[in-house]
Amino acid sequence: MEFVWFILVGLIAGWLAGLIVRGGGFGLVGDIVVGVLGALIGGYLFGKLGIAWGGLLGSILVATLGAVLLIVVLRVLKRA
Repeated sequence: MEFVWFILVGLIAGWLAGLIVRGGGFGLVGDIVVGVLGALIGGYLFGKLGIAWGGLLGSILVATLGAVLLIVVLRVLKRA
C-alpha cells in the first residue's frame, strides 16, 4: 500500500512542479517519474538540512520542491 501512496505523491508532485515551472506537465508517466525523483531529491536535501515534514501534505510539498529543483537543473543543463 505504501508503494501506491508513493506513486500517488509522485504524480501529484510532478504535476504541481510542471505547473510551477512553466511549460506544463509531462504526461502521466513523466509526471510520476519527475515527482518520484523529486521526492528522492527533496527528501535527501531536507534531511541534510535537518528539516522534517510529516504526513501526506508534507510529503507532497517536499516532493514538489525537489521536482521543481530537478526541472530547473535539467532545463539549465539543456540550454548549456
